[in-house]
Amino acid sequence: MTANDLSAALQHHRKSFGFILSVLLLALAGLTLLPLQSCKPDEEDENCDTCLIVYKPNIYLYPIQAVKLTISISFPLGGKIIASEPAYQDGWKVQVQPDGLIDGKFTYLFYESRQPDRWQRTEGWVVAQADLSSFFDNNLRQYGFNENEITDFTDWWLQRLTFYPHYLIYPQTRENIDPLIRLEISTQPDRILRLFYLIEGVSALPAHLPSIPEIAAFERQGFVLTEWGVLMR
Repeated sequence: MTANDLSAALQHHRKSFGFILSVLLLALAGLTLLPLQSCKPDEEDENCDTCLIVYKPNIYLYPIQAVKLTISISFPLGGKIIASEPAYQDGWKVQVQPDGLIDGKFTYLFYESRQPDRWQRTEGWVVAQADLSSFFDNNLRQYGFNENEITDFTDWWLQRLTFYPHYLIYPQTRENIDPLIRLEISTQPDRILRLFYLIEGVSALPAHLPSIPEIAAFERQGFVLTEWGVLMR
């Protein structure tokens, strides 16, 4: 092979390598543009590593007078209901009394759902396990929940939060919840209170503590809907 032949061969390989490198860089750039936190409605839980389950949301309804309601839940960014009581099917169609009794036997609508993990983690509290009872009692009352709703929460969750000495608790209010889990109600309530807690158990206090949230006042006037739930990490 002459010197000219060798030079031509090297130039050809450089061009080929440059073309392959360009293709790889374009492919990587395309991957970075893909949404990393979304769920398809028909995905199985184990196939969605960027989704979280919201456990045991309870929806309480207090209309001014007895009313028939149709209530549906949608997931703008993907997700699905994975448990419900009464059965959700294509939505709840229920008769509700002013005291909150639903279909003569339920005091709340229960569901669990899976949706993208786009919950805030900048504002919250660090609470010692021994202080959880008083924390939730006071915190839920500050947000506007009544005694029965608070009792339902603490009776269920306190016995399930016993594995860590401290818990990080990030509140998710309506502005965080509505973009992920949307409620549609045939008769629109006058006041809506939605609150989920994202709870993470920790063995030691974190180096950087979350900012303390401001809690907006909630007035229970007219037709009121309240909802609480928990996300676990």
